[in-house]
Amino acid sequence: MTLSTPEATPELATDPTKPQAQRRARGQGGGLGRYIFVRFLLIFPTVFILVTLVFFLMRVIGNPITASVGGRLTPSQLQERLHSAGYDRPVLVQYLEYLGKIVRGDFGVTSTDNRPITEIIVTYGGATAELVFYALIVALVLGIPLGMLAAYVRDKWPDVLFRALAILTYATPVFFGGLLLKLVFSVWLGWLPLGDRASTRVSLILDNIPGASGIYIIDALRTGNAQVIGDVLSHAVLPAMTLGLLTAGIFLRLVRANMIGTLGSEYVDAARSRGVREARLVRTHAFRPALVPIITVMGLQIAMLLGGSVLTETTFGWRGLGFELNQYLSARDFVAVQGIVAMLAVIVAVTNFVVDVVAALIDPRVRF
Repeated sequence: MTLSTPEATPELATDPTKPQAQRRARGQGGGLGRYIFVRFLLIFPTVFILVTLVFFLMRVIGNPITASVGGRLTPSQLQERLHSAGYDRPVLVQYLEYLGKIVRGDFGVTSTDNRPITEIIVTYGGATAELVFYALIVALVLGIPLGMLAAYVRDKWPDVLFRALAILTYATPVFFGGLLLKLVFSVWLGWLPLGDRASTRVSLILDNIPGASGIYIIDALRTGNAQVIGDVLSHAVLPAMTLGLLTAGIFLRLVRANMIGTLGSEYVDAARSRGVREARLVRTHAFRPALVPIITVMGLQIAMLLGGSVLTETTFGWRGLGFELNQYLSARDFVAVQGIVAMLAVIVAVTNFVVDVVAALIDPRVRF
């Protein structure tokens, strides 16, 4: 009697010698694409939640029109303004209409000077982006090397000093740090300007060049004038230090914690046993794996820098979105505040998406 052999199934035909990791990677093909797609979809609920919170928090304080210009109008004029702006309708109707405008890219018009919010973003957004860029460079230049050094000399007095500085820079209020830096480097030593983005003469030059971008360092480089470039950079030093130190302490502690973990790993011990120099061991074998968390949290830190730019720009007279937001808050123009904050929420959500994609490209573990 002949025994029939069951037909081999694809699962049984799988080569048992093939590494399990390869089979799993083949089964998870397209993981990066799925991750990017899911992260992109998450932008919309994130923006929706932030915009909703801003809308209803603004309504908690009362009617925006009444809060901003109520004391300067007669009751009939105030009622006319409320009706024309739609604030005499139910809150839910106003909310749905506001969401519809957001979808069309309309973030509203200010109550005090009747300027579209999008025009304010275009006019002053470059200045804030420039300041955040400077601050991020300061945070990376100070936080990463000091974090590496603190991890290498763990529990010694330099490590204790660096950790204390990290806590101090993070805990110091931004406006106090800015005033202190102005007092030391501008008033006492006279090394740097007190404020503004540039001197009056340079500002006139940069604001009137054809196709001005609003980002002074780019426009200064376009002029090719070394004095103009130097003037712009000298005005940026103190604001960048004030805002950058806020994030440098976070980067320092994060790099230190991750470097301590990688320095104690087996592959670092193996490299050390092969005679790899300590400098290369720290710079290459231990630092690169510790860099991934920095990229992951960078999106959150950019959001923190945007929040800190309000006080920094006000302290140094840096005419950006933060400075304008503070002016509208002082004028109780809550329509402008609502629109600017909503626009910043969109910028933060998109920035977090870009940072997450970069982190996934660098470290495949992030995708799953």
